[in-house]
Amino acid sequence: MLPTIQVPESEVEISAMRAQGAGGQNVNKVSSAIHLRFHIPHSSLPADVKVRLLALRDSRINRDGAIVIKAQSHRSQELNRTEAFARLNELVNSVARPPKTRHATNPTFGSRQRRLESKRKHSETKALRGNRHI
Repeated sequence: MLPTIQVPESEVEISAMRAQGAGGQNVNKVSSAIHLRFHIPHSSLPADVKVRLLALRDSRINRDGAIVIKAQSHRSQELNRTEAFARLNELVNSVARPPKTRHATNPTFGSRQRRLESKRKHSETKALRGNRHI
């Protein structure tokens, strides 16, 4: 079962702004886009989750450790707000489970045989390229 973490709304800064792009009068008049900021270091998330979030190479995480999400695909502010929170929770839950530790294994007998055979063939090919003294 996957652990799910819900980010508390009290730890998120939300501001409404006008959406960009085409859309006519509605876009020009209504502040329906949502700009969501979540500061990872100051949050109540578990320490290991914070470390994994800060280690992510994601363009939405800035140098200060804040996740910045902009949602503007819907006409209504409430739908954009819901979408922004869903994206934030999805990002946080993507690192909620610790990565599996890798256990070293030995190569199989067949893979060793194939490797040696390819080396033999390569060696023969190279030997045929040499100067022939007749």
